[in-house]
Amino acid sequence: MNGSEELRKKYLNFFEKKKHKVIDSYSLIPDNDPSVLFTTAGMHPLVPFLIGHKHPLGDRIVNVQKCIRTGDIEDVGDDVHFTFFEMLGNWSFGDYFKEESIKMSYEFLVKDLGFSKDKLAVSCFRGSKHAPKDEDSAKVWLDLGFSQDRIAFLSKKENWWGPAGQTGPCGPDTEIFYWNSEKKVPIKFDFEDSNWVEIWNNVFMEYDKQKNGDMIPLKQKNVDTGMGLERVAMILEKVDNVYEIASIKPIFDKVKDIAGLKKLSKEQIKSVRIIVDHMRAATFILGDNKRIVPSNLDQGYILRRFIRRAIRHLRILGVDIYNNIFTPKIAEIIINNFGKTYCELIENKEFIISELKKEEENFKKTLEKGLRKFNLMAKDGKINAEEAFFLFQTYGFPVELIAEFGKEKGIVVDVKGFDKEF
Repeated sequence: MNGSEELRKKYLNFFEKKKHKVIDSYSLIPDNDPSVLFTTAGMHPLVPFLIGHKHPLGDRIVNVQKCIRTGDIEDVGDDVHFTFFEMLGNWSFGDYFKEESIKMSYEFLVKDLGFSKDKLAVSCFRGSKHAPKDEDSAKVWLDLGFSQDRIAFLSKKENWWGPAGQTGPCGPDTEIFYWNSEKKVPIKFDFEDSNWVEIWNNVFMEYDKQKNGDMIPLKQKNVDTGMGLERVAMILEKVDNVYEIASIKPIFDKVKDIAGLKKLSKEQIKSVRIIVDHMRAATFILGDNKRIVPSNLDQGYILRRFIRRAIRHLRILGVDIYNNIFTPKIAEIIINNFGKTYCELIENKEFIISELKKEEENFKKTLEKGLRKFNLMAKDGKINAEEAFFLFQTYGFPVELIAEFGKEKGIVVDVKGFDKEF
């Protein structure tokens, strides 16, 4: 069973029946928003409607949105994190609010997807100087039969979402967690226990953050929900991690095949996962109709980081990267798997393959020269900010790559200093 395909259909159908209008995924590249490089959440392109503009299709909207978050890049390689992911989202622009939103989420999970309520737990906002404790959401969960032990009140760091950029709509949220383990479900919800996997986030957008940090009430109260498609597919397909779901596993298997590996060590698994994630992100960026190409600036720099880090991990896996081209072979699988849902991947296939070939060839030409220069610079046991920036500017080494080289050799790299230089 392909849980992703089934989940997309069920989700959109459920909310259509709840009088939501279905819209297509927006571009990965935000329009008219210089504060962020990529669409980081489904709400991002909908900000005008969250601050009071009327959406042409009404005040209830639903979609599946392509997203990229580089803030999670260090977590890639574990069981549940991606930089590129699909977000299932439904919105209310000044229509329903906390009670109806929570009840719809609960109904979809328990009745439509068949999740056991006994395996669910939730968190709510415990309050801060900007906003009060969210007792209203907790009361709805209690009314649905959740015990106090399964409701955690957490800080703003955990239970506040937004704005997508530096300013804009934001507010407290309530998050839904699923016990993804064969172990007995504990009576009390422990947010720190990794067996509790966050799957859905219901954000109640009541505030508009200003440049000076002030929070002013929005003209209308909105609902913005986001559910990670891959994480829920993992549960539906009864697999241990998001890299084993039906839409992702063929990419994982292709990388293993390229590396000629059958059994993988823990470190090799992490490398394969990084390649899978980064190549999926790169393929979708290249497949976007905005036609971003690898460069040393903005979205092009993130794209370059993804591709070059993937090639670097192929090399770690023992792949002879100098006598063949590998990234287009991985992209082919991604395009085949997702092209039916995202037709722009098929339409832009030639462009995707061509740009990957060029970037892979360019990186190979400079990789060994850059490594030799790195080794010369690192003789005193460290790489300072200026040296790191030189490696970036001259050899196209993203800073994460320089830091990885340093970690392998026990050499300190001044990443913070690099960021200032950059």
